[in-house]
Amino acid sequence: MAEALLRVTGIRKRFSGLLALDHASFLVERGSITALIGPNGAGKTTLFAIISGFLLPDAGRIVYAGTDITGVTPHRLARRGIARTFQIVQPFGSLTVAENIAVGCHLSRPARTDALAAARELAQTVGLGDVVERRAADLTLAALKRLELARALAIEPRLLLLDEVLAGLNPAEITEVLPLIRAIRGRGTTIILIEHVMQAVMSLADEVLVLAEGRIITNGAPAAVASNPSVIEAYLGRGAAGRMPAAAQSNG
Repeated sequence: MAEALLRVTGIRKRFSGLLALDHASFLVERGSITALIGPNGAGKTTLFAIISGFLLPDAGRIVYAGTDITGVTPHRLARRGIARTFQIVQPFGSLTVAENIAVGCHLSRPARTDALAAARELAQTVGLGDVVERRAADLTLAALKRLELARALAIEPRLLLLDEVLAGLNPAEITEVLPLIRAIRGRGTTIILIEHVMQAVMSLADEVLVLAEGRIITNGAPAAVASNPSVIEAYLGRGAAGRMPAAAQSNG
């Protein structure tokens, strides 16, 4: 087994009367792509927010590269190589694509000229080379998603958390982004992605984690998870697996 870069153990989080996460535990191997799936409201984004330091857990531990990072603030985690994207992209609308990316590049490149040079190179990498001097407010949704990805890559992450980076894209745009995600992993970055686009999950993930009602209910290879009765019921309701034809379940 490859070395675990991230270990999440017993994470609990409650918001007033809502138990969002209930002893969620899993590990992520270094250099892998792990998909975190589950129905709406399962706690996926809350879990990302805890891993990346935007929320404190009520209980549990996050261990990254052998060090307990539970409760460490986002800017300190960024310096340790943890980056995330957000479901709703919120770039600096009045700044150019290059200037938006350069904000993250400043973490390792204090000089503005150096940060902008690195930002333009990253823009090229994610397919924004033709619009690098355009204002972010003038970009299409597909371009904004790529910009969000580039902003996360700007800190040169070892662990990249992608929160529905494909949401809102059409099938052709999704197909174009998949090789980019593979290329990021190919550079040595470990990736965890929250995704509802099963085409992407099946194509990209080495392992799939299924979160339902705040708990990891199963994990494994994409094809095995897709046909798991507990996963079918988490998405479609209690008893759904028993009502589905066997052929449909075996095809995922």
